[in-house]
Amino acid sequence: MSDLRIAMVVATSGGGVGNHVRSLAGGLRARGHRVAVVGPPATEERFGFTSTGARFAPVDVGARPRPASDLAAVRRLRRLLGDVDIVHAHGIRAGALCALAQASPLIVTLHNAPPVVAGPMRMVFPALERVVARRADLVLGVSGDLVARMRDRGARAVERALVTAPPMGPPRRAAADVRAELGVPAERPLLLVVARLAAQKGLDVLLDATARLSRHDPAPVVAIAGDGPLREGLAARIAAEDLPVRLLGHRTDIADLLGAADMFVLPSLWEGPSLVIMEALRAHLPVVATRVGGIPDLYAKVALLVPPGDAGALATEVARVLDDPALAGGMRDAARLAAATLPTEDDTVEQVLSLYRRLAAHDGVLP
Repeated sequence: MSDLRIAMVVATSGGGVGNHVRSLAGGLRARGHRVAVVGPPATEERFGFTSTGARFAPVDVGARPRPASDLAAVRRLRRLLGDVDIVHAHGIRAGALCALAQASPLIVTLHNAPPVVAGPMRMVFPALERVVARRADLVLGVSGDLVARMRDRGARAVERALVTAPPMGPPRRAAADVRAELGVPAERPLLLVVARLAAQKGLDVLLDATARLSRHDPAPVVAIAGDGPLREGLAARIAAEDLPVRLLGHRTDIADLLGAADMFVLPSLWEGPSLVIMEALRAHLPVVATRVGGIPDLYAKVALLVPPGDAGALATEVARVLDDPALAGGMRDAARLAAATLPTEDDTVEQVLSLYRRLAAHDGVLP
């Protein structure tokens, strides 16, 4: 079975999931398989799946449930997915809609825990998890907590997924030029955050920590690369409190920013394996992050981890690295060693291809 017909289904998603799907699509196409990516048109515009040789089929799979739109999506998925060997959905929303469309064999990769929501919606995502657990032939979790979560939901087969950040290459600009663009004097530390401007990322906590760090001498400057629904509110607070924070918006020069930074910080309230931490390790940066999701599982030995939502702890650990050159140097060395052991894109493609072949050969049941 050398030529598989594979459909990958995505919902509206951030950079980590989209880049992972693009990487898989490219690797599978390079191995001679036929790949179609199915999802909202905005995902193709952002990630360029067709540039890998994959086909793209538009289906409105939103990040949040919308009954009328979801019913239309299920009907369209049922038409699109009837003649493929493997359906691989990414995320709980895409997975649940594929399950309701009776896609088979069905693999669902979970990249994050579901969002925490209040009110009547709070039961929706656990219900979607149960749908996926009952109907997916295999669930992959990108971190140990997601694997355990889906086992508890009753999934018939659950395994750990390999994910990696596609290599981005070395910086193209000198660090001094990047810092000059950002208005960061040479003597002030530059802390880099790469994150969607959304509640999940804990950016309000980051601003609280930044206010505390303003008493540090010299006070660090925080650069946040990314865009999202909280941009206006964050910008207003930064201006009102005169915080040394730069909102950079969506950037295509992350390698340059990493090369100019003194430290990488990720204050997320929940997170998967955090591909952006992998990028920071490849740049040999000290990392301070929160102890959530897949982060402690993967990075506890190389990063300083703090409780989510604790601005004081975040500021304390950042200051500790800034004040201790030996600690910072040791963290850079640890990052360099850890980066050498990260999975490659080939590793991730070979893992899913092995699973595809096993499922396709045994009518959707893992032997």
